[in-house]
Amino acid sequence: MDPTDDQTDAIALSAEEYDAVRAALTACVVGPRAGGQQPTLNSLFQQWSDIAAELEQEGYSDCAPEFHHSIRCRSVLAQAWPLLPPRVRSIRQPELDRIDEQYRRATVPWPDRPEEGAGWWDRRVPRRLEVEASEHREGDWPLGWDTTPFPRPAAVEVITWG
Repeated sequence: MDPTDDQTDAIALSAEEYDAVRAALTACVVGPRAGGQQPTLNSLFQQWSDIAAELEQEGYSDCAPEFHHSIRCRSVLAQAWPLLPPRVRSIRQPELDRIDEQYRRATVPWPDRPEEGAGWWDRRVPRRLEVEASEHREGDWPLGWDTTPFPRPAAVEVITWG
């Protein structure tokens, strides 16, 4: 949370709470993101919400390494969460739960891996992958996903274009 962010929650945080949020994020984030700005709690929530919505509505059109980069915001949220003030966590928990559920609906779990626990979001793949026709191999992972350590689950749909 950042006092300059436009947040829909009408609950005002104290200066001490803002400082604690900044300290938690500083402890968990290595360097600024593109553009030189440190991420805020709001920007991390927005990134997580955006990727969950994209996956649910359109699928994913980049390779597996890019996917893991795209969902890194959730890992940062998980690292920062226990360092945040309890009131901030209680305010933001319903939103995090909603986005997590949206992400779960738009992805499938890795076979034979726990679906819960630390880092559960890293053990899921998009339910729908959009790839160029030249990258698609029938019945298998498309190029860019072929390093995934298990065969493509039937629940993962590959949509081709071009």
